[in-house]
Amino acid sequence: MRVLRLALGIIIIVQGIVAKEWLLAGLGGLFSLMPLMNIGCCGVSGCSTPVPRTRKKKEDISYEEVR
Repeated sequence: MRVLRLALGIIIIVQGIVAKEWLLAGLGGLFSLMPLMNIGCCGVSGCSTPVPRTRKKKEDISYEEVR
């Protein structure tokens, strides 16, 4: 996925330079920088869940069968 993002970013940069659209070339630079720095829209590990910091001992749960 990173290689695909990098390739698309380079294509956008080249297209922006050819069309002399410097804003497009700048956005292509941004899109090329993201896979090189391994960052995304959320940031590094932005989608991971936090690790719970409590060290409480978990209690056993008892179940009662209902008929």
